[in-house]
Amino acid sequence: MQANKTDKDVTLLLVDDDDVDVMGIQRALKKLQITNPIVRARDGMEGLAKLRECNASHRPYLVLLDLNLPRMNGLEVLAEIRKDPALSSAVVFVLTTSKAEEDKAIAYQHNIAGYIIKSQVGDGVLRAMEMLHGYWRVVELIA
Repeated sequence: MQANKTDKDVTLLLVDDDDVDVMGIQRALKKLQITNPIVRARDGMEGLAKLRECNASHRPYLVLLDLNLPRMNGLEVLAEIRKDPALSSAVVFVLTTSKAEEDKAIAYQHNIAGYIIKSQVGDGVLRAMEMLHGYWRVVELIA
C-alpha cells in the first residue's frame, strides 16, 4: 500500500517552550534520518498562530503539543483547535511530562491522536519519533 503523500509533504508543528526537549526531538529525528520541515512555537498563543499558517498552506501537518506552556497552556490550545472549524481536523499528539490522569482524560476528550510522555532518556524520545514517523507514513492526512 502506497500513500498519496511522501514523507516530505508532512510538516511537524512543535509547540514546546523547553529548548532541551526540542533539541532532543530534533536529535531523534536526525538520528532516524527524518528531514521533514519543523515549525516551532514557544507558547500556546504562538502555536495557534503557526497552526493557522500551516493550515492556510494546505500542506499536511502533525502537531506535537506540550501541555505546560506559557500564555496559553496545551489544554487551552486543544480547546481552541477543536472549536475552530478551520482547525478542528488537525492531527494532534500531546508530547508532555504530565502523567496526570486528568490531563490525559481532557486531552483525549479533545480527540487527540495520542498522548506521549516525554522521557528523560534519549531512547524514549527516539522511539516516540519513530512511532510518529510510522504513523504519518501510513495514515492519509488532510492536505
